Amino acid sequence: MSHGGKLAAKALKAAGVECVFTLSGGHVMGIYDGCLDEGIKVVDVRHEQAATHAADAWARLNPGRVGVAILTAGPGVTDGVTGVANAWRANSPILVFGGQGPFNNLRRGSLQEMDHVSVMKPITKWADACYETARIGEYVETAIRNALSGVPGPAFLEIPMDVLHGPVDLDAVTVPTFRDYRVSAPAEKDRIEAAAKLIRAAKRPMVMAGTALKWSEGGPALRRFAEATSIPVFTNGMGRGQLPMNHEQFFNRSRKNALADADLVVLAGTPLDFRMKYGASIPADAVVVQLDLDETLIGQNRSADIGLVGNLGANLDALTDTLEAGGGVDFSDYSATLRAIEEEAETALAAQLTSGEVPIDPMRLCREIADYIATDDHMIVIGDGGDIVAQSSKVLKVPEHGTWMDPGPLGTLGVGMPFALAAQLSNPDKRVMIIYGDGSFGLNGFEFDTAVRFGLPIVGVVGNDAAWGQMMRPQAMLYGSDRLVATELNYTRYDKVVEALGGHGEHVVKPDDIAPALERAFASGLPALVNVEMRQDVDGMKGSTYV
Repeated sequence: MSHGGKLAAKALKAAGVECVFTLSGGHVMGIYDGCLDEGIKVVDVRHEQAATHAADAWARLNPGRVGVAILTAGPGVTDGVTGVANAWRANSPILVFGGQGPFNNLRRGSLQEMDHVSVMKPITKWADACYETARIGEYVETAIRNALSGVPGPAFLEIPMDVLHGPVDLDAVTVPTFRDYRVSAPAEKDRIEAAAKLIRAAKRPMVMAGTALKWSEGGPALRRFAEATSIPVFTNGMGRGQLPMNHEQFFNRSRKNALADADLVVLAGTPLDFRMKYGASIPADAVVVQLDLDETLIGQNRSADIGLVGNLGANLDALTDTLEAGGGVDFSDYSATLRAIEEEAETALAAQLTSGEVPIDPMRLCREIADYIATDDHMIVIGDGGDIVAQSSKVLKVPEHGTWMDPGPLGTLGVGMPFALAAQLSNPDKRVMIIYGDGSFGLNGFEFDTAVRFGLPIVGVVGNDAAWGQMMRPQAMLYGSDRLVATELNYTRYDKVVEALGGHGEHVVKPDDIAPALERAFASGLPALVNVEMRQDVDGMKGSTYV
């Protein structure tokens, strides 16, 4: 006889799970025991929020697989809620195991007992509890199927500790068969043809590529579509990087101009949420061609003229085939108009990008980071902050074979090191960089301890302006710079914190020292932090994401 934790691990192994994230807890340690048998790596972090964030990142980096977090009961589960909520808004397929007191003491007030399923239901696609040891594998399969199918998202499975650790004959139970549950089919041919007709009639079209394109693995199809049509492409969410940022059809500084003038917008997995002003950023008379994974997303907040439901890559390929069969289209002249706007914006930024002032101009730091990233075609870059991430996005181009990750539409700070842990574990031969704000570093910066313990040479760069800058500027504008409250920090030596944890630290106060510090950090072979003191901009909204 064995125990239910080993059955859970067998089911995870059958689903292709290679790594799980957790913080040690007695309610769930039977799963760890099973993972040892199955060769599944157990990575223990310093806060359960980091475990669920890391599971989120693992799912983003391994299409078709779930990221897995294992949380002990009570505060273990509630600590992980923020990461689950972030995965919910980002559509990341994760499986979260939650511990629970013994089933035979249910509702009697056992240690850390609470109704976890009710807590998780609003932020998951599926949440349930298993009360029979022999059915644990069945429940794991159901959870993963729900997480991966349709529009992906989190699943939560609670297993009481007496059920998880209960006896089971592994030879007498069947481990479920797992398959690829993702959407693969394109829309109907007549709808593809109708969409192609609308595109042919356009004069000033644009593509907004978003998160669902990433979950469809539609990057190559987007590239083919862009090259066949010369249509300008903009990205948001996890669409960022799906078209190489050095591609001639990639644009990122003329979005407002393109949206204001657009007569047709192809929404390729981009929801019409706050980032698109709930559809109001698209002219009222513009045609909307919307591609998404689920029909309920078509026309949300604004009606679409045509909706293509299905795998986004398959639909983009079908559109390209149909357009080419009809003689093709060429929007290169309009793209050239937008390119001129982009070049003008780049010229306007030039003085800040080369500024030699001390304290360091934030845009100079961003340019130095961008230059360093450009030296590695496979770098994984993670944005964890407010203004510093928004500013860096103006100049940073993730290399063609690199990856960009940020929290997504929930805007959760603190994802940096948890995302990086998953990235480095999943891609041991690649370099991983985190771009931090000093505020966001404080949330999960202690996970540098995890990176040290597991030998993960992740490098973070903190843009340190001793403030919650994204909040400080609007606060000063609304109430006056003499009434700042809850927005001021110190120029804290975060590099010393990382050194104390066993990593490598760099402290930079002059702009010419940024590049050498980055070189030393990556060359150290240790988890490292480059702490850069920047100018603090109190007055005005310059550089703020509130603009």
